[in-house]
Amino acid sequence: MADQLSIALAQMNAVVGDIDGNARRVEELAAEARGAGAELVVFPELTLTGYPPEDLLLKRGFLRRAQEALEGLAIDGITAVVGWPEAAGGQVYNSAAVIAGGDVVAVHRKVLLPNYGVFDERRWFVSGEGPTLVEVGGTPVAVTVCEDLWEPGPTAEAAAAGAKVVVNLSASPYHRGKGRERERMVVDRARASGVTMAFCNLVGGQDELVFDGHSLIATPAGDVTARGPQFEEALVVPGQVAEPLGDEDEVYRALVTGVRDYVDKNGFERVVIASSGGIDSALTVLVAADALGAERVITVTMPSRYSSEGTRSDARRISENLGLRLYELPIEGAVAAYGELLAESFEGRQPDLTEENLQARVRGNIVMALSNKFGWLVLTTGNKSEMSVGYATLYGDMAGGFAVLKDVFKQWVYRLVRWRNQQAGSELVPASVLERPPSAELRAEQRDDQSLPPYEVLDAILEGYVEGDLDAAELVQQGLPEADVRRVIRMVDLAEYKRRQAPPGVKISPKAFGRDRRLPITNRFRG
Repeated sequence: MADQLSIALAQMNAVVGDIDGNARRVEELAAEARGAGAELVVFPELTLTGYPPEDLLLKRGFLRRAQEALEGLAIDGITAVVGWPEAAGGQVYNSAAVIAGGDVVAVHRKVLLPNYGVFDERRWFVSGEGPTLVEVGGTPVAVTVCEDLWEPGPTAEAAAAGAKVVVNLSASPYHRGKGRERERMVVDRARASGVTMAFCNLVGGQDELVFDGHSLIATPAGDVTARGPQFEEALVVPGQVAEPLGDEDEVYRALVTGVRDYVDKNGFERVVIASSGGIDSALTVLVAADALGAERVITVTMPSRYSSEGTRSDARRISENLGLRLYELPIEGAVAAYGELLAESFEGRQPDLTEENLQARVRGNIVMALSNKFGWLVLTTGNKSEMSVGYATLYGDMAGGFAVLKDVFKQWVYRLVRWRNQQAGSELVPASVLERPPSAELRAEQRDDQSLPPYEVLDAILEGYVEGDLDAAELVQQGLPEADVRRVIRMVDLAEYKRRQAPPGVKISPKAFGRDRRLPITNRFRG
């Protein structure tokens, strides 16, 4: 019977392309599961290659190495279900191998291939047919892969074929609230089909994507008998039921995971952040310090004539509070040199946005010089609200290797900083940073609300237009000011070319810029 089969979920952090390293980790976790008394251990989708391997799947050598790794796995005394890209008959399948007694005894080829949002699986894979059943310890077990679970058909077909347990190998990317949504769906499948569901999800960061784990086992009665932790590698067995994280904790840990894995998996020792004393750079510094440790985070403050003493001192205090090394490099001399260089060309024209952007670009040059000299990765600090409307300087504050807050709206920036201070029980970020009106400080008395609607209005418009694909009329019907709506939509559309040149950043929303949202730069449609 299903309740007599001991199942372990190996919620592992696979590294894309590190086939040998992933294979070793599979063997280690399988041995650990066997030691814990499990009869069956389930791994995430495409375990051996990491997910998503994208166009590596077009390379024959990559597919051949994955096959060799599968065949070379040393797994004894336990049945394991391992994901890998299967090349067969001139086609490639997103497959799961059932390994028992050291041999592959069954293969399931993913039936439903997602082609929406961040997914583009039909570019690489061909659909298989289901269901696939094997017997483990006297229990009929069906194997499914990720999307096979999101539609009711494959689970119902497996139950009709006699399965008592349905396992699902998954690489389900995170966004706010995704874990709760996913758990409800798994429980619904278990109840509707009268089977035990064993869902194993990937964990860790891969470029823009973060995988949150949150693996679980649900009974036909709808009881959750095992739940893996979020954003942590773990071997999950029945009786281990981790508590889900709160909203701020969940988003913050997603950012930490995304930064840590991007930095570590790409081999960087340290990161450098332009710390202005503002709220965005404050959150970026907090996340980096928590992800990497203080010794691996460098901050640099680059005051100009427009930088207030308040922001200067706050930048210093944040670095001191976190124990970070801080460079203070005033930019007034460099800005003056640019002014002298361009004086003749600009003769007869009044200072405008050009001079403001020059300051930002001087700062971008400095952090990139530090990056080149010392091999530090530059973390940029712009948030989703600003990136949406182009309130960022190309080759200035957008210059860098990874955009920590790229998918974080401004109001969430404040929310996360307040939460992190509360968790610390102290003002890691001074209250003055939270209370000061936001400003780029590129001209005298500059404030963000001189150029943008209030952030509560701006973020509401952006959430509807960017994430919800609502048009202007629909947004106005929600009670948002029509003039602001039309101005913001135009700003978003015009800034598409900037976002194409922005570094990757952590995805935390249902629709992020980049993989999720792909609009033409040359575009005369106005919604």
